Amino acid sequence: MIQAQQVTYTYPAEEGREAKDALRAVTLTVERGSFVAVLGHNGSGKSTLAKHFNAVLLPAGGRVLVDGMDTADSAVTLEIRRRVGMVFQNPDNQIVANVVEEDAAFAPENLGVPTEEIRRRVDDALAAVGLSDLRRHAPHLLSGGQKQRLAIAGVIAMEPECIVLDEATAMLDPAGRRDVLETVHELNRRRGITVVLITHHMDEAIRADRVVVMNEGAVAMDGTPSEVFAQVDTLHSLGLAAPDTVELLYGLKQDGLALTPDALEVDACADAIASALARKEI
Repeated sequence: MIQAQQVTYTYPAEEGREAKDALRAVTLTVERGSFVAVLGHNGSGKSTLAKHFNAVLLPAGGRVLVDGMDTADSAVTLEIRRRVGMVFQNPDNQIVANVVEEDAAFAPENLGVPTEEIRRRVDDALAAVGLSDLRRHAPHLLSGGQKQRLAIAGVIAMEPECIVLDEATAMLDPAGRRDVLETVHELNRRRGITVVLITHHMDEAIRADRVVVMNEGAVAMDGTPSEVFAQVDTLHSLGLAAPDTVELLYGLKQDGLALTPDALEVDACADAIASALARKEI
């Protein structure tokens, strides 16, 4: 779906400061239909990378291909943005209408989609994110999680093949985060939409197919959640923590309990601890 090939990007330097590469020769492939979580501390380059996936930013070096289309080719920019939709951190920045269903219709209207088709897409998108009953509500009356789901509905209405969420849960409370993540996983499972989730919440990456860890503008780790999160020492050296379950197992192992820090889910973590304690008693 997406190929980043030796991508380099440098933001303009502030006065009196030296410019620093935000991305350094990043090579990465996102497979169609996959769910990829991209992690990293602030300034690691993860959001900069995300903005290259639908030509919000263009590489200073290397190139990014979306379905084989080069993002640097202005002739295909609109088509790239139709295929790869972006959802940003603050949903208020993406909500433009005074009624929920009108907001969901905004993107397809601007793409020139026929009226009858827009109606179908809006109904479909609002149903997908669980907002059908609120279609006539004013967006400013929605909760934070509902606003973010509306932002996702606006992207879905474009019928993209990929959705990139750039810290889209950062401003939400735990319930809102849970609702948005469940919506996104459902879109990935049922519709086969490729998902790239940019986040600093480790627990949000547990259910991903793949985890990519960015550090200082480069890919530092890449693998399944189990493979990446089991490398607790490496994560710590990058200034990151593993999910709470893994950190608990890691701490108990440091205290002498025979455990492998690779259980990501709470139930699996509890079972691992119980088994280790039973063995110790024997």
